[in-house]
Order: sequence, then C-alpha cells, then structure tokens
Amino acid sequence: MGNASEIFMFVSRISKNNDILMGTLYTIFGVFSVMGNGILLFVAYRKKSSLKPAEFFVVNLAISDLGMTITLFPLAIPSTYAHKWLFNMPTCTVYAFCGVLFGLCSLTNLTVLSSVCWLKVCCPNYGNKFSYCHASLLVACIWCYAGVFAVGPLSGWGEYGPEPYGTACCIDWHAPSQNSVSMSYIISLFFFCYIVPCTVIFLSYTFILLTVRGSRQAVQQHLSPQNKITNAHALIVKLSVAVCIGFLTAWSPYAIVSMWAAFGNSDSVPPMAFALAAIFAKSSTLYNPVVYLAFKPNFRKSLCRDVAHCRSTLCGYLCQHGSVKKGTGRQSHHTEECHSTRLSNGLPENHGTCKHCPCAESVPVVKEIFTNYSSQQTARILKGSQQTEVAVSQLSNELLSDFL
Repeated sequence: MGNASEIFMFVSRISKNNDILMGTLYTIFGVFSVMGNGILLFVAYRKKSSLKPAEFFVVNLAISDLGMTITLFPLAIPSTYAHKWLFNMPTCTVYAFCGVLFGLCSLTNLTVLSSVCWLKVCCPNYGNKFSYCHASLLVACIWCYAGVFAVGPLSGWGEYGPEPYGTACCIDWHAPSQNSVSMSYIISLFFFCYIVPCTVIFLSYTFILLTVRGSRQAVQQHLSPQNKITNAHALIVKLSVAVCIGFLTAWSPYAIVSMWAAFGNSDSVPPMAFALAAIFAKSSTLYNPVVYLAFKPNFRKSLCRDVAHCRSTLCGYLCQHGSVKKGTGRQSHHTEECHSTRLSNGLPENHGTCKHCPCAESVPVVKEIFTNYSSQQTARILKGSQQTEVAVSQLSNELLSDFL
C-alpha cells in the first residue's frame, strides 16, 4: 500500500470495540437504507405515470441515497470489523469519489427542492408553470454540479485519502496544510456545497412559512380538507422541510469536524469524533424513505395497494394450487364460495373473489364508488347455476367488496 505512514493511516485509530460498534451500525443502516430506498423507488416506478414534477426530486434523492449505500457500505463494514482498511489505494479513491458524488448530489437535490417549493408557494404565477421538462433539466444540473466537485480531486484540484480514523476514505483533510491548491478546493467545497445550500434552504422555507402565516385566508385554505390541491401542496412542503432538516442535521457534524481538521490543527481532532460524524452523516440515507413512505399519502396508498396486490396474487396462487391437490370435487365446492357479479345497466363487471383472500380495498371505499349509481340500478348475483337480481343499494358489504 505504500510507505509506512500510508500504512499507518490505513490502520484503525480507534479501539476495536468502537470499530465493532461502527460495523454493527453500518450494517443496520445499510439494510434499512436498501430496503427503504428500494421500496420507495419501486412505488415511484409503479406510479410513474402520476408522478408530479416536484416528486422527481424525491426519486432522485432516493437514487443518490441508494447509490451511497451500495457503493460505500460493502467496503466500510468489513473494514471496521477487521480494524483496518482492507482494500488498496485505488479502491480508496473510488470509495471517496462515490461518497462525495452521492453526498453532494443529495444536498444539492434538497437545495433545488426547497427552491421549487418556494417558487410554488411564494410565486404561484411562475410556480404553476413548473413542468416535467423543468424538473428533468434540474435533475441533470444537480448531477453535473455534484460531479464537478467529485471529479476535482481526480484532476489535481484537492486530494482523496484515508479518513483520520483509518477505516474509510474521503477528502484528504490534511492536504490544505501542505499546498494552496488543496486549500482552495476545501474552501470552495465548504462555501458552494455547504454554506450556499444551507442558506438557500433556510431562506426558502423561511419565506414559505412567512407567506403562509401572513395571510389568514391562505392558512384557512391551506388547512381546508376540501381543497385537495392546497392540501397536497402543503404536505409536500412539510415533508420537504422534514427531509432537509434530517439531512442537514446529519451532515452538519461532519462539516464542522472537517473544517476543524482543514483549517485548524488536524492532529488535535480526535479520530473518534471523525468516526461518529461520518457514521452520523451516512445515516441520512434512512430519512428519505422513512419520511415519504410513512407520511406521504399517495406514496403510502400506492405501497398499500401494491402489497395488497401481491398478497392477493400469492393467495390466489395458493388457493389454486391447493384446489388442484384436493381434486375436482373440492374445486366445485370452492367455486361456489366465489361470487361473480355483473351490473344490469350494460356495464360489464365480471369478477370472482375468493372469501379466503384479502380484499385490496376497504368496504367504505366500495360504497363510495356505488354512490355514482342510482337506486334503480341493479346487480346480478351468480351463485353456481342460479342468478338473482338485487338493487345495488341492497348489496351486502361482503358482496360489495367483490366489485374490486
């Protein structure tokens, strides 16, 4: 790996027990991050036709978080358990590059998202014109912006190297004390990738809150359950604020410790302080899926619908597989437990629902659907070879659920 000093830097400078603790936390964060961001991307893919332009940034944030998890955690986990960096210097450089690229992409993504929310709330005349084309262009700019600072150390502007605690890699925070080029990179990175984004995010949400709070009528409309557009708009603002606060809270300790090492006496920074700040920063990959899957109604409903669909498909397969084993006699008996329904107004509605399978939607939703039909309309119920015709309003809850 090089000379003795380089080998020393690649050996852990914290205790073995602390390394085991860090490895355990990395493992937990990695598993939940892959699951959460993977599910969020799956839900976004399933509802891609109904995604709003502002939700493009939610998807992009999940991609950058997942990219950081996949590229960093598999290398960091075994190194922390081994109490040293297990790979060579080129791998260290790739590790550092991916960490800077995906980390800056997430922060820049949140900055742009806050600006879009400000545009929609404070300047609705322009915000309402924000389209899918604008969102796609901004997503491309986000990656380019992060790429400039990630490629910088590879081209001689700054340096990549081992972290002070020895089991991971990032920007070489000791380099500014050795040459002015690295110092200029650190200053530019700190200003354009931390101070400016934090300022934009803070001002954007400050103006948003002032705008909403300044008009009592706007607040009433904001909270009105009947104004669905305003409710959705308010919700995405609240969720964006939550994600930004979580992300900035996670990365601020690392920024403070890094600037301490870059502009102060790097030897005075405790290695454990860097280790804790780094693992706290990587926990930011958990916030995005938790917030959006748990609290965003359309994402949550899409997830519930997909889970119900998978359950119904699995249950249907198990029921069919079980009926084949039981023979044709049992098949006919099982068929009588399933209902086929048809509306008598000419609208085709063939559906068979097994009583043993979970329904994808609740009965109240079904009743709401049937409010569009008049009381004179009827439904034809087929049980075995017998047919009965009843009014839609007289259908039982169990039969209503069959229309889904």
